[in-house]
Amino acid sequence: MSDYISGLDARMVLDSRGNPTVEVDCYVDGRLMGRAMVPSGASTGQHESLEMRDNDPKKWLGKGVDIAVENVRQQIAEALVGMPVDEQRIIDEVMIELDGTQNKSILGANSMLGASLACLHAGAACHELPLWKYIGGVAGGQMPVPMLNILNGGAHAASNVDVQEFMVMPHGFDTFGEGLRAGVEIYHQLKSELKADGLLGGVGDEGGFAPNLPTNEDGLKYMVRAIEGAGYTTEDVGIALDVAATEFLKEDGYHMDGKVLSANQMADMYGEWLDAYPILSIEDGLGENDWAGWTALTKQEGHRVQIVGDDLFVTQSERLAQGIEIGAANAMLVKVNQVGTVTETLEAMELATTNGYRNVVSHRSGETEDTTIADLAVGTRAGQIKTGAPARSDRVAKYNQLLRISQDVEDYRSPF
Repeated sequence: MSDYISGLDARMVLDSRGNPTVEVDCYVDGRLMGRAMVPSGASTGQHESLEMRDNDPKKWLGKGVDIAVENVRQQIAEALVGMPVDEQRIIDEVMIELDGTQNKSILGANSMLGASLACLHAGAACHELPLWKYIGGVAGGQMPVPMLNILNGGAHAASNVDVQEFMVMPHGFDTFGEGLRAGVEIYHQLKSELKADGLLGGVGDEGGFAPNLPTNEDGLKYMVRAIEGAGYTTEDVGIALDVAATEFLKEDGYHMDGKVLSANQMADMYGEWLDAYPILSIEDGLGENDWAGWTALTKQEGHRVQIVGDDLFVTQSERLAQGIEIGAANAMLVKVNQVGTVTETLEAMELATTNGYRNVVSHRSGETEDTTIADLAVGTRAGQIKTGAPARSDRVAKYNQLLRISQDVEDYRSPF
């Protein structure tokens, strides 16, 4: 017997940058059963679904979400009340049809996602299941290898470093807890290394340190120093990069380290870095529309490194299918707010897996204490998650949820 949605409510709450975002409550038979908050990005792809903002310069610097909140309370609630709460696909399809646009521009991806996630939580609660188990079903869960963003640059930091994220991946451990401990200890060691060189300053949006460095490659050198200084080896702990190359792509090429590089020159630079450093994964190494460059990079280096499409795919099946067809990338970054519903997210992840692409579940730079992505990563057996540094409660909340889940799910393995 199904439980039925009796109401939806929404409100404005603040994200980790102090900007408004949407929180949605799902009521079943008059009881609050599910609640979710929507993240927001800074380095966003042009093909992402629309995040509905009020654009009133007199309030919240134009970033208010009153319209999105009212969309949940009115049109979305009217469409969903009375539906079985555990029919996630039908719930999402009703909202997609109600919006009727490719990029969620009528209702807003933030209002739709808030409702979709709140219903997901309510469905799990009604079935008295942990969220990861409700998502994953009989397949069981798998703990993801974390990508801890410990050195920030690009759009996430006020520094001269172009590469947006330098992350450590503790993939060579027996348990999630051991891997996380290694990542945390390396984070603290990096602080000591930077302090010793007089480079310790502030932190970026995701909690990683944000020093000014002579070159981007110096970031890699500091990562190795931190790994080895903390007593670990580069066999057990590798490096992952989010280059976010679209952010420094201009008409004449990629502007990096004071040079202007072509896509081929960027690929050659990555090849040199792969020869010299324990890099396991490169995300958004080229621009979001540079399909030819992505195909060439994947053909050149894809046999020895994970090449992740974020802005390239924006968690959307149509763009992923295009990449699969031409051999662009070999992994997809998964951000639920890029596409706007749980169902579309899961469909894109399944398409990736079916075609031999890995999935990397990800936070956004504007986060909240919501921990849904931790359960999503475990339930879908994605194998990898990136959710910032082990600092700032909006990031640590996800790691703490994963630690809780790891008491029930022991499976932890390297995806490489």
